[in-house]
Amino acid sequence: MSESLHQRANELMAWRRIEPLTREDERWLAAHLAGCEPCATADARTSEALSALRGMQINVPRNLAGRTQLRVRLRAEELREQGPACRLVWAVAAMSWILGLATAPFVWRGFAWLALQLGFVLWWGLPALLAAGIVLWKRGWRSQGAE
Repeated sequence: MSESLHQRANELMAWRRIEPLTREDERWLAAHLAGCEPCATADARTSEALSALRGMQINVPRNLAGRTQLRVRLRAEELREQGPACRLVWAVAAMSWILGLATAPFVWRGFAWLALQLGFVLWWGLPALLAAGIVLWKRGWRSQGAE
């Protein structure tokens, strides 16, 4: 049998433990389990394991439900108290966005002016500074060679 058939059977076996399968899927799975020993064994072992888990006794403290309800009430009260603070955070965030959008054109103009100034320095000033540095470096190099 192909691997995809076994994969489909495994998915259907798992799914039917959660909710009922369609009649078509149930018929297909029954036919597959009748003819496939590994899948039938896996299904039987899963059923045995689930039955064993359901049969286990778990001891819980008597007041577990009451303690849980108390914790839920306390947490709900904490969340109610934090409500105004959360609204304040949202209001500040909204104000930040509004101010950001309102001042964006001015900021953009400021950056454009800065880019213009930086372009001026790089286009006109940097070559002149490099040339002056080279001239001074050569003069210093000649004066040290003359000594």
